[in-house]
Amino acid sequence: MSDVRSQIEAGNREFMAAFAKRDAAAVAALYTDGGQLLPPNSEVVRGHEAIREFWQGAMTRGLTGATLETVDVDASGETAVEVGRYRLTAGDAEADHGKYIVVWKNVDGRWKLHRDIWNTSKGA
Repeated sequence: MSDVRSQIEAGNREFMAAFAKRDAAAVAALYTDGGQLLPPNSEVVRGHEAIREFWQGAMTRGLTGATLETVDVDASGETAVEVGRYRLTAGDAEADHGKYIVVWKNVDGRWKLHRDIWNTSKGA
């Protein structure tokens, strides 16, 4: 289990680095071909191109950073479920913080985000 967790944490570090570079294509590449985002107050976002467009839109609207913290990982075979906390920044200011669940899939030996859902804790 700790190996899966460390690989997922490494994937999160890649996500954070790509986000900090404002590279939405690199962020989208971390998702499976059938990947889906389930953002709050939005329809489901499906596939690499739509995921890239979603994250590019977030960056264009001023988000400059994402911090992801893994709280728990439960793995079975080629699937793992991660529970975590996130923080989004716009420059030096916090734009949002909350919690998330990601379903990860092992694709050809690499863990990729498959289902990604989050919601805010801001104001709570």
